[in-house]
Amino acid sequence: MINVCDIHVMKPLLAEHGFHFSKAKGQNFLIAPWVPQSIAEDAGVDETAGVLEIGPGIGPLTQQLCLRAKKVCAVELDQRLKPILKQTVGEFDNLEIIWDDVLNQDVAALVAEKFPGLRPMACANLPYYITSPILTALLEAECFESVTVMVQKEVAQRIAAAPGSEDYSAFTVFCQYYAEPELLFDVPAHCFLPQPKVTSAVIQLKVRKERNWDIADPDIFFRTVKASFAMRRKKLSNGLASGFPELGKTGAAEVIAACGFDENVRGETLSIPEFARIANEIARRKAK
Repeated sequence: MINVCDIHVMKPLLAEHGFHFSKAKGQNFLIAPWVPQSIAEDAGVDETAGVLEIGPGIGPLTQQLCLRAKKVCAVELDQRLKPILKQTVGEFDNLEIIWDDVLNQDVAALVAEKFPGLRPMACANLPYYITSPILTALLEAECFESVTVMVQKEVAQRIAAAPGSEDYSAFTVFCQYYAEPELLFDVPAHCFLPQPKVTSAVIQLKVRKERNWDIADPDIFFRTVKASFAMRRKKLSNGLASGFPELGKTGAAEVIAACGFDENVRGETLSIPEFARIANEIARRKAK
């Protein structure tokens, strides 16, 4: 197996195929072998797992996944990597590569087709510029046991943030609605070629088998969350009145009072069950 994390192996390999890094695709390749090993291990990948990998690059994480999983399906957009991946991971008969943008895929259908009878997982070193859309697609598919990804550290902190903290956001609520996040470890910039300007972090999202709150209308719930964060550091009533014009300021204040919150409450302090109470009250009023 080629050690693609060895810079003295990587550079000649890339040069052989005339490959140049694409800033547009956010390409930063790992040169620290402990990182892909740790991702695969901490993700809990074993012979019972079927793993969807997003963006294998030149294959360092792919190798570690293939050594552990029953089946790996990697989705790669950059066609220039075809001959390189043939050299670096071509020996694995439990690997299938799909040459496409994962956002063009029906993720749930793909997982059902490729991993029957296996524990479905997703693992990836995600490009910074498209982290949110890919995570959104993976979580909304609702077909994985867990999603373990390397992202920009500040994004990982935002995903795992607690209500009332500076990092807490609408994206936090979205991710935690679907899964329980756990920050695993940081990855310094010197572990990549070329070096990014920021520190990365690996985070695992354990997908919830059931949710401990009742939501009458998920669309109204997420609309409530979005409205609540649209006017950060302002009263929740302002955000709700703006996000639900049909309520108006009076109706927004009535919703908040009906849910037992102080009139000066701010959206960024609410937990998911509390957002659910607000959203359910709005749904109840809209149904009248």
